[in-house]
Amino acid sequence: MTGTKWIRSRPFDYPYDGNLDPKVTALLVIDLQADFLSSDGYFARKGYDPAPLRAILPTVNALIDTARAAGCLILHTRQGYRADMADMTPYERWRRKRTGLEGTQVLLRSSPGFEIVPEIALHASDVIVDKTANGAFTHTDLDHVLRARGITHLLFSGCTTDVCVSTTMREAADRNYQCLLIEDACASGDQYAHDAAVHMVTVEDGIYGVVSKAADVIAGLRALDAPSANS
Repeated sequence: MTGTKWIRSRPFDYPYDGNLDPKVTALLVIDLQADFLSSDGYFARKGYDPAPLRAILPTVNALIDTARAAGCLILHTRQGYRADMADMTPYERWRRKRTGLEGTQVLLRSSPGFEIVPEIALHASDVIVDKTANGAFTHTDLDHVLRARGITHLLFSGCTTDVCVSTTMREAADRNYQCLLIEDACASGDQYAHDAAVHMVTVEDGIYGVVSKAADVIAGLRALDAPSANS
């Protein structure tokens, strides 16, 4: 269509109506915390290699810079429990012990590992939402923040693709946000799980949204400043 603005994606271009508007778009950066990306954090203690997660950091930073310059909201999430663990159920305490985290500060909001890694460029205008669940909408004010800002379109990055990113994206789709997963700006320690999570977005002709590459997202956002074909 003449004058449309969109991001190349599959199974259809985003957004569906060709009206890419940074004022209603947010880039979500999910859980890029030291506890997931460090060599002694939760992820490593579970036996996973955090290297694939660290490998996406330059791509995520490029997306953040471009999205911020375009006028999109940048929103980060962090996962962890209260320092006193008052928000942890008996089942969660059992899982924590089973994982070997009992007596440690891993995934507690009082610990340095809870913080977003220093490689990620934070800005005073960014929003940070803290969560305990895998999904960022569960027991948080994320939905309220997005609706207060008039956000209807979400771009997803971060870790891990198959757990927190995927869960949050599904929650968002059920709330009628238009969702785009940036497949090379998210990662998992399990490549099969990453690939499966990406594939699941596209089933049933985009049941949860669409999938795109970071380069295509950046190109689409940068094109917003270009004159339209009918101007």
